Amino acid sequence: MASGWFYLSCLLLGSLGSMCILFTIYWMQYWRGGFAWNGSIYMFNWHPVLMVAGMVVFYGGASLVYRLPQSWLGPRLPWKLLHAALHLMAFILTVVGLVAVFTFHNHGRIANLYSLHSWLGITAVFLFACQWCLGFAVFLLPWASVWLRSLLKPIHVFFGAAILSLSIASVISGINEKLFFSLKNTTRPYNSLPSEAVFANSTGMLVVAFGLLVLYILLASSWKRPEPGVLTDRQLLLQLRPGSQPFPVTYVPVTGRQPYESW
Repeated sequence: MASGWFYLSCLLLGSLGSMCILFTIYWMQYWRGGFAWNGSIYMFNWHPVLMVAGMVVFYGGASLVYRLPQSWLGPRLPWKLLHAALHLMAFILTVVGLVAVFTFHNHGRIANLYSLHSWLGITAVFLFACQWCLGFAVFLLPWASVWLRSLLKPIHVFFGAAILSLSIASVISGINEKLFFSLKNTTRPYNSLPSEAVFANSTGMLVVAFGLLVLYILLASSWKRPEPGVLTDRQLLLQLRPGSQPFPVTYVPVTGRQPYESW
């Protein structure tokens, strides 16, 4: 039952993530004129799409790799590589999104990094870069000791959730900022709640829902990776499937939160 709820949550998460990206694309295409890469306002339109895709959807999905029950058995290296690759893809999308907004600002002689939205966003991106480098150097490369990994893992996990939270705050403030700038000189200003404002606000609520669901899955104790050498109820079912290769472990029913362990 617990595994069923997990996969149902993942299905809902995938649907929410896809809707976040598609809604942002539709907003930029239908109300803001579409996309280009020439320094114009249409180049800016890539920024919200790529930041939502990279810093929220791909980042959130990459954070949940170790919650998959299939990752609890067998070698960990393929899952480490998948975790790192998805985060790298998220970072690449994020960097392209930053290039789009900085190029647009410089082309139009607009100041950079003056708003709270930009401060939140650049802080999240900076922490993301540090987080990825730390994860690659300590948890993916084989030189680090078990003691060092055990020491740094709680910090790595905390900043993973913190970066996602900062990203969501940055997206929400960015949507609000974009609406203020775009609808302040129109026949239907933002405070009259035109259709564009309703749609953009709804997109923001989807982003919040996606982020909250990711954080819930990350924090749910029953879905955490079990302690090494200990076989949980659901892990036992995975191992007893036809064709699986059993290995010697200690079976302990798990009812509470598991302590951190080395990757």
